[in-house]
Amino acid sequence: MTFNLRVLSPDKSVFDGVADEVILPSTGGQMGILTGHVSMLTALEDGVLRVREGNNWQSMALMGGFAEVDANEVTVLVNGAEMAQDIDSAKAERELEAAIQAVAVMENQPTSTAKVKALQTLSQARARVAATKGL
Repeated sequence: MTFNLRVLSPDKSVFDGVADEVILPSTGGQMGILTGHVSMLTALEDGVLRVREGNNWQSMALMGGFAEVDANEVTVLVNGAEMAQDIDSAKAERELEAAIQAVAVMENQPTSTAKVKALQTLSQARARVAATKGL
């Protein structure tokens, strides 16, 4: 049995279709959703959302947000999202390396706006690379 899944970012609908299973990057860890799941609301971290339809899996990079499950409808509201097939994996790898270096430079510095932004950029770069690898 399937359920409806919608993934929405502020500027577009990233996914709107049916799914047999969804794995969400919730703040409490990976969370699987199947048909008949109890109603709930959960916060999402930067990470990879995986969707299964039949035997086929698709991945997308999420940039934090929330997911609501209610009556076999899953609605995911995120700050940003990209389908894995739309991500240039070589560019994503380069951006991850640059983010790692930027964070390393600030490692022993006190927390600042620049350091928080660098850590956020690193988290998002990791999510994009992981999505291209289907992790």
